[in-house]
Amino acid sequence: MSLALVWSTLILGLLYGLLVLGVFLTFRILNYADLSVDGSLPLGAAITATLIFNGMNPFLATLLALPLGALAGLITGILHTRFSITPLLSGILTMIGLYSINLRIMGRPNVTLLRHETIFDVLANAAGISPRVSQTVIALFVVAAVVLGLYLFLRTELGQALRGTGDNEIMLRSLGVNTDGMKIMGLAISNSLVALSGALIAQYQGFADINMGIGMIIIGLASVIIGEVVLGVKSIIGRLCAVVTGSVLYRLAIALVLRISFIEYTDLKFFTALLVTIALISPELGKRFKPAPKLEPSLQRNGKSEKVGG
Repeated sequence: MSLALVWSTLILGLLYGLLVLGVFLTFRILNYADLSVDGSLPLGAAITATLIFNGMNPFLATLLALPLGALAGLITGILHTRFSITPLLSGILTMIGLYSINLRIMGRPNVTLLRHETIFDVLANAAGISPRVSQTVIALFVVAAVVLGLYLFLRTELGQALRGTGDNEIMLRSLGVNTDGMKIMGLAISNSLVALSGALIAQYQGFADINMGIGMIIIGLASVIIGEVVLGVKSIIGRLCAVVTGSVLYRLAIALVLRISFIEYTDLKFFTALLVTIALISPELGKRFKPAPKLEPSLQRNGKSEKVGG
């Protein structure tokens, strides 16, 4: 695999890392499987690409993806908390609705940005650097800023309440915490990050497509688990960095699969499903094959353990 391909894969992994951070927030912190991310990612891509296509400043167009993504998460949260719709179904309803909204925003199945200036082009022209360096700098800066922001937020009293809602919702309610509000806030933050990821990916790839969000929740979950298994850290900042690392590793694995001679592009979905399956079952396999801890020497008498010399 060439250096250019590895570099491109790393950048794409970082940009998808924003989506993975959003999935981590709902899946691990809130204990909520949010399928609306499959619609939020193309939502961010659609609004940003359409605005840039129509001549808006790319930085402003990118920032507008944040409130729209938050609105999508808000709708999912309201459907679940106010109308008692299950988390799975509320996410599906939002995702289905966003498909038509995204298509209406773009006015066509896809929007190209090949002859339009993106945020990567603006930085490259202003700083006199190559587009590849510009893409790397922006990807690293945005991901680092989001990781730091989430870390600081989750350490606040409000962030602790959000974490507690996912750990023990009943106890938090007994303490007077509005857990429904915590869920809505968490979903809004998560989907805003997913939409930001879509906005940056559309500019990096040079187009926004109506189907670019299909299967994103599976990819996000796989990246979260891969990062947690590989790094195995327990602190909040460590876990945030781990899931971003998992996103990069996932992209590298997909790139390696595509380099195998007997594999065609049409086989990508199969190997993606295989990789996700391995990532999902790896924690359970690790528990089963983990060696038993060493015990002090003992004598077994009548089914009871008795220490030597005791």
